[in-house]
Amino acid sequence: MVVTIQQLMQWKQQNRPIVALTAWDFLFAELLDKAGVDLILVGDSLAMVALGMETTLPLTMDAVIHHAQAVKRAVKKALLVVDLPFMSYQESPQQALQNAGRILKETGANGVKLEGGYPVMAETVERLVLAGIPVLGHLGLTPQSVHQVGYRQQGKTKEAGERILREALALQAAGAFAIVLEHIPAELAKEITAQLVIPTIGIGAGSFCDGQILVTADLLGFSNRQPPFVKLYANLQETIGQALQEYCREVREGKFPES
Repeated sequence: MVVTIQQLMQWKQQNRPIVALTAWDFLFAELLDKAGVDLILVGDSLAMVALGMETTLPLTMDAVIHHAQAVKRAVKKALLVVDLPFMSYQESPQQALQNAGRILKETGANGVKLEGGYPVMAETVERLVLAGIPVLGHLGLTPQSVHQVGYRQQGKTKEAGERILREALALQAAGAFAIVLEHIPAELAKEITAQLVIPTIGIGAGSFCDGQILVTADLLGFSNRQPPFVKLYANLQETIGQALQEYCREVREGKFPES
C-alpha cells in the first residue's frame, strides 16, 4: 500500500500512530521502506550523519537533492518528504517556491519540510500549498536556528508554549498537512495535538503526538551525539566495527580468503 497525505489525516482520526524515520541513501531508504515506515524524511540531519558537518546549516540544495534522488530510487510505499536546507526558503515565499518546486521536480518527492511558524513562515507555507506543493511544518526545537536557540527543550514557559501553539494553528490554517514537534514538553505536545485536525509527529515530544520520528542513525547506534530522548534499538557502530576488525585481522593473518 502506497502511503498518501490523505491517509495520514485518516490515521489521526483513527488514532493509528504514524511511523516516520530519516534516510540519506538508497541502502537505508530500502530498509526503511521494506520495514513498513509510513513517512521517510530526507532530513537536513544528513549534513551531520552522512557528510560529517557540525550542524545542519552548511547543507546545500544540490547536496540534499543528490541524497533525495538516491532515497527515491528505493522508496516504493512510504510518503517521501525532503527538508528545505537553511536559507533556501527564509528569504521570501518566492525563493521558497522556486526551491521547493525544484526539489519535487528533481527528486520525485511527495512534499517538503520547513522550519518555523507564525507569521512569516505561515505565509510561505500558504504560497507553497497554493502552488500544489505539500508542506510538513516543524516547530519547537528547530535545528536551523541552533545559534539562536541551541539544542535546549523549547516551550517550557507558559508564554513560549502559547507561542508554539499559535504557530501550529497558523501553519495548519496555511495548509500544512502535518507538523513535526521537536523537543517540547509532552503536555504541550498533547495540547497542540488535541487542537489540530492535522497530524503531529513528535521527536522528543512525548507519547501524545499522532506519530513519532527519529534520526535513523541515532536509534541504530551509529551516532556519537544522541539526543536524550532517543531509544537505542541497536548498537550497529559496535557490531559493524567488530566485523570490520575481524576482516582486517583475517586478511593480515592469511585466513581470508581460505584458498
